[in-house]
Amino acid sequence: MSSSQSRSINLTSVQSIRKGVLLAFTVAGIAFVLVGDSRWPSGSFLHEAIEFFGLGLIILCICGRMLCTLYIGGRKIETLVTDGPYSVVRNPLYTLSIVGAVGVGAQLGSFTLAIVTGAVAYFVFLFVILKEEQVLAGRFGAAYDAYRNRVPRLLPDFSLWRDLERVEVNPRLVRVTALDASVFLLSIPLAEGFEYLHDIGLLPTLISLP
Repeated sequence: MSSSQSRSINLTSVQSIRKGVLLAFTVAGIAFVLVGDSRWPSGSFLHEAIEFFGLGLIILCICGRMLCTLYIGGRKIETLVTDGPYSVVRNPLYTLSIVGAVGVGAQLGSFTLAIVTGAVAYFVFLFVILKEEQVLAGRFGAAYDAYRNRVPRLLPDFSLWRDLERVEVNPRLVRVTALDASVFLLSIPLAEGFEYLHDIGLLPTLISLP
């Protein structure tokens, strides 16, 4: 087996674990909203403000992931991409996914749930990132080490921004990324539906989170 095939298998395994863990936490999240709700009543200023803030984070996540795809274009392992979003943070797709996860949690109008969903996403993606870093270090050697020492892992440093004069775009990948990221938007009608069921008493509110 070639080293490239081995790297591909390792990353596939890591991504499978990531999807499994995220699925487990999604199921746990649904189980929570069946019995839990925000401490702030639906329609109250604070409740709606948290939801609106979360919507902004979800939109940022979707738009940001599309921008990243313009630069990475399916070349994540084949080429060391260090321009555009990748010049300010090494894992912008994961950073934006964490932002989107916070936005999803905020759709129930709860600061606590927003923080919890963001924290869960952070630890899941951190596991994936650590594995990917091993693959990238083995493939690109000193070039990746220099990049890793210069650019933060997850917290962007916008002072490092550098761009290209021209970017080759794969429209299909941009569409796929937009569609995948749009899944975050499903949290909005789902959250509203669960809130309504709690409000009319069809679902019990055993847990209230601020």
